[in-house]
Amino acid sequence: MSSRERETLPVVRAADLDEPDPARRWLIEPLWIHGGVGTIGGLPKSCKSWLGLDLAVSVASGTPCLDTFPVRDAGGVLLYMAEDAAPLVKARLLGLCRHRGLALAALPIDVITAPTVRLDLLADQQRLAETVRRLAPRLLVLDPFVRLHQVNENQAGEVAAILGYLRALQRTHHLAVTVVHHNRKNGSATGGLSLRGSGDFFAWVDTALSLRHRQHTLVLSVEHRAAAAPDLLTLGLVGTEQDMHLSIVRAEEPAAPPTTADLDAMILDALEHAGRDGLERASLRAAVRVRNERVGEALTRLATAGHIVRRGDCWVRVPLPTPETHRNGNGNSPTPLPDPSSVVCEERIR
Repeated sequence: MSSRERETLPVVRAADLDEPDPARRWLIEPLWIHGGVGTIGGLPKSCKSWLGLDLAVSVASGTPCLDTFPVRDAGGVLLYMAEDAAPLVKARLLGLCRHRGLALAALPIDVITAPTVRLDLLADQQRLAETVRRLAPRLLVLDPFVRLHQVNENQAGEVAAILGYLRALQRTHHLAVTVVHHNRKNGSATGGLSLRGSGDFFAWVDTALSLRHRQHTLVLSVEHRAAAAPDLLTLGLVGTEQDMHLSIVRAEEPAAPPTTADLDAMILDALEHAGRDGLERASLRAAVRVRNERVGEALTRLATAGHIVRRGDCWVRVPLPTPETHRNGNGNSPTPLPDPSSVVCEERIR
C-alpha cells in the first residue's frame, strides 16, 4: 500500500480543541465577528462601498467604526475595489481620514490594482492567496462580488465553489473577509436573505450587513451566525467633499413597553373608537403593539373591573354612566343606560 493511500485527515480530540477566547470574539464590536466571513448587501447606490471603506479605515487605524463601534483587533487591510477608479478610492479614503484626524500614509491599507481578479479561475485564486500570505492583513475587502467571477450566480454549485475558496482563505490565513454584494431588486426578503443569486451566500456568512433606503436615510441591519444582532441603525452620508463619511443619524431603538395603566388606557381608547362593533383580540394587539400575553392579562383585568365585555369574538367597551344632570326632555328622569347585553359584535370580514 502506498503512502498516499495510507494518508488520513488531521484529527484532534474534542477536549483538546482550542478554548474560545472572549477577548478575540469581535473584530468590530458588534458589527463584525473576529476572523469572520460575510457580506455588505444592498441595492445600487446604497453606500455599500462607503461602509466597506469605513470598516477598512477603522480596522487599519483602530478608531471606532461609524464613529461608534470599537475595533477589538486592529491590523492591516487589503482592498480590491473592482468598480471604482484608483483616484476615487483614494479620495474617499482621504475624506474618511480627514474626518477622523488620521494620516492615510500612516495606515496599513493596501489596494490591489490588478485590472481584473477572477475568483472562478485557479490562477487568480492562487495569486490572491499568495498576496494575502505575504501581507497578512487582518481584513480583506472585495467589492463587488459580481466583478470577481463569470459564473451564474443562480447556480448554487458554481457560487459555492468561490465561497468555499474564500472560507478556506479565511481559515488558512486567519483574516476576516468582507464581500460587497447586490441585493435582488424585486425580492420581498430582507437582510441577508435578500442577497442576489444563490441562497448559498446567506448560508456562508458569519456576518451580514444590509443597507436599505428609507426616505432620505439608510437603515443598516446586522445579522450574525453566532452572536446577537444589535438594533437597527439609521445612517446618512454626511460632511463636505473633503471629509465625506457615513454617520449614525438616529438609532432605531424600540419604544419602551407601556405600563399596566397605559396599556389599559390604550385598550379602552381603541374600543371606544371602535364603538358598538368592538374589536377582536388580534386587532387590539395590533393597535397596542405588545405581546399577546400582556393583551390577555389586560383584557381579563378590564373585564373583571366591568369596563369591557366580550361579545362573541369581539371585545366591547361598556358605556360610561351618564351624569345625573343629563335628563330627558321632561326634566324628571335620567336617560337610561344602554344595556351591554344588547351590544352585538358582528363578524368582521377579513
